[in-house]
Parts: sequence; structure tokens; C-alpha cells
Amino acid sequence: MTESTTDEPDTASELLLDDAEGVLTITFNRPQVMNALDGAMLERAAEAVETTDARVVVVTGAGAAFSAGADLRRLARGGTHENGNRLVRAIVATERPVVAAVNGPAAGIAMSVALAADVTVAHESAYFLQAFVNIGLMPDGGATELLAASVGRARAARLSLLGERLPASRAAEMGLIDRCCGDDYADQVAGLVAQLAGGPTRAYAATKQAMNATTLRSLDETLERELRLQRELADTADSQEGIQAFLDKRPARFEGR
Repeated sequence: MTESTTDEPDTASELLLDDAEGVLTITFNRPQVMNALDGAMLERAAEAVETTDARVVVVTGAGAAFSAGADLRRLARGGTHENGNRLVRAIVATERPVVAAVNGPAAGIAMSVALAADVTVAHESAYFLQAFVNIGLMPDGGATELLAASVGRARAARLSLLGERLPASRAAEMGLIDRCCGDDYADQVAGLVAQLAGGPTRAYAATKQAMNATTLRSLDETLERELRLQRELADTADSQEGIQAFLDKRPARFEGR
């Protein structure tokens, strides 16, 4: 999660859509604030996934980050939590294979987006972070199910409760993501996308449907539960203190209220 330096968002430039040769590439494009996300960006990304006729969808970030998560200075504009859920639902529901090309840090809702993808490839400089606990909130975007489905309850709890950074290399070892790459990152992503774009789309769709029905069977219920609990937490003194401390760049003083 990060703070914005702009007053009026320009979603067309902050979220880039490139549809070419059967591949829809969605790029979070606010590198000056580590591609922090707001409701409008998440909504546009969800619409793109929901309506595309491309054979493969790629989600990535511009510059040195995938995304630092929700932009705390834009939360008042609304829609961040709801449209974050919508994007996760769209990625899971689409018949197209979705590749998360994690070029740098992925935190908060951006981590959920990356984990919702069918194949997640990360650069060795990337890390994953459930940052919510640091501002008195809880994981959302389906993270309470996506994490446990990937690495088990104990590891999911540790990542969520302690807010520790998880290096991409360790994430790959744990089975949280498909692979961690070094200098060959761009080539690995390009090769994977090309293979998927030339593959049997109906078989991909059937495979996704069956696999998600087994591993993410209660995702809709999870998203609704997280949204309800997150709204309750947003009104607590601890959450307000956590967000203000983050914006003030100081340690939070939580009092359990």
C-alpha cells in the first residue's frame, strides 16, 4: 500500500491495455508510486478481463514494481475493495489462461491479483507482502482462501498475521507461484505466453473450471466475508491509527480498539 502524489486520476494512462496477436496485456502504470491501485483502475482491469476475446491475459506492472497495493490516499474515492474483488473474480472466472508477470513487489490486493492468476511468474527481485496487518486491516481480494489453497493454513496464517515480506525465490519453493526467474525473466514470460496463446483454448477453459471448483470452491463466499469484515475494521481506532501512521511514515501505535 502506498500514497498518491496526484490529485485527479487518469485511468486511461494509469492502466494500460494492449490487445495484440491474441494476448491482452494489462499494465498497472503508476511507477512513481509503485503502481498503487485505486477503484477506477481495478474496475477498468476487471472490465477488460470480463470482455476480452484474447486467447491469453497477462497482468503486470510498469517500472520496478508489480503493485504496492491499494492507494491509501485514494480510498475515499471508493470502489477499491469492491473492484478488487471484481478483478479477482474475473481472473478466476474467465475461460482464458491468465498469467501474472510479477516484475517487482506485489503487496496487498495486488498480491491477491497475482495469486488469482493461473500461472504466476516472478522476477527474482520481486517479493510478496500481506501488508494489511501493518495498518490494522485484514487480507482481502480472496487472500484468505487463495493463500491457504496454495501453501496451507499454517504458512498462510504466518504471512497474514506477521506481515512479513516473502521473496520470490521462497514463494516459488513453497509452491505459492509457478517460478522465479533471473535475467531470463522476460524470455520466460514471453515463451510461456506464446505457448498458451497457441494452445487448446477449450481444454484450458475446462481445466480452469474443474481445478477452481476443487481448490477455490468457496471463493465468492470468501470475498463477501472479507469485504464485510474489512468494512468493520475500517471503522476501528487501530485501523485509523495504522493508516495515519503509514501516511506519516512512523510506527503505528495499536491499542486493540
